[in-house]
Amino acid sequence: MVSLASPVYCPPPPESIEAAGIPQALITDLVLRRTYISGISTLQGLGKALKLSPLVLEAVFRDLRQQQLLEVKGMVGNDYSFNLTQAGRSLANDRFQISHYAGAAPVSLRQYTRLVKAQAAKVKIDRKSLRQALADLVLSDSLLDQLGPSIISQNSIFLYGPTGSGKTSLAERILRVYHDTVVVPYAIEVDGQIIQLFDPVVHEPLQSDSADMDPRWVMCRRPAVVTGGELVPGMLELRLDEATGVYAAPLQMKANNGVLVIDDFGRQLMAPRELLNRWIVPLDRRVDYLSLRYGVKFQIPFETLVVFATNLDPRELADEAFLRRLQNKIFVEAVDDVLFDEIFRRVMTARNVPFEPESASLLRKLCYQHGCLELRACYPADVCNILVSISNYEGRAPRADREDLSRATTLYFTKT
Repeated sequence: MVSLASPVYCPPPPESIEAAGIPQALITDLVLRRTYISGISTLQGLGKALKLSPLVLEAVFRDLRQQQLLEVKGMVGNDYSFNLTQAGRSLANDRFQISHYAGAAPVSLRQYTRLVKAQAAKVKIDRKSLRQALADLVLSDSLLDQLGPSIISQNSIFLYGPTGSGKTSLAERILRVYHDTVVVPYAIEVDGQIIQLFDPVVHEPLQSDSADMDPRWVMCRRPAVVTGGELVPGMLELRLDEATGVYAAPLQMKANNGVLVIDDFGRQLMAPRELLNRWIVPLDRRVDYLSLRYGVKFQIPFETLVVFATNLDPRELADEAFLRRLQNKIFVEAVDDVLFDEIFRRVMTARNVPFEPESASLLRKLCYQHGCLELRACYPADVCNILVSISNYEGRAPRADREDLSRATTLYFTKT
């Protein structure tokens, strides 16, 4: 278990509406919508739902009560119990027509930008620590010695080489070199609009009981976003949910302060050059530009390590100008006999498949007999899956002997 360091900077709870950094009208709308949904509310309940500090909520509560939009029904301990008046319900209903959002209050774009830049990754690794971080993979020293400086540079990484050489496995594990945490906002306010950023699929929250941190932020591990052939241009832009009136953040925004993996690059629905042209400025200047539906354009930080993985020829995917911006280009080659045998041993041991001392050598020979010109890192695991299937079909324990390895490779490889 790797211990994680605390974030560089934890934003303190705002002590006033002004300190919250977002328009008071937006906070008022959130309180109205949440109270409208809840019926009977308390300040403590609103605080948990909207992630707003007591000082901010008390100020809004007093203002709404003075306008006779709220009425107090009683006390729950030292807290008020209240609901909306008829005028308050009418106003809340009007605000619902604009947006249904009644979740965590957003932070300002300015504060988000400042924190993302403050949390830019600074990695300290050497060959030993990198091998430890990637201990479940069998990698050559030469590959590690290319990968290490590339990660330290925090510039984009282009992994290329034959299919099955382990590029995807390698890309998905790069996040392991980070041993610190970051803070991620639930949402961001831009021009009065709300952009939802925190995504439980991408962001792994960590337990934090700190009363000294603004509850609108979540302490998380650095994020990792992986996308492949499903990538389309719309996933890189803001997406407005017409039903709720709330924007969803694009992939690169969710990946800020972490890693964004573009797997099977060149096989997306969007053309490679279209993607590369979209990201020439972000990769070069570490900023990106997004637009709201009605044309307002704004800048966001692009502090993410982008890792491209492909088995296609790089020269067929990008021109010289873009390849120059991909400063770290690493060829993930086929494995040699020693690495192949170690991969075989680990796979069979992990799957509890008995094997003989010469089994790995036999599998190598069978691969060559089936027309393979080089050994791929994926072969042992793929063949092992077939060995298990054969054993299940015959109702016996799996084994990696000469007969079953021959049957498995015949199923796996096409005839030459």
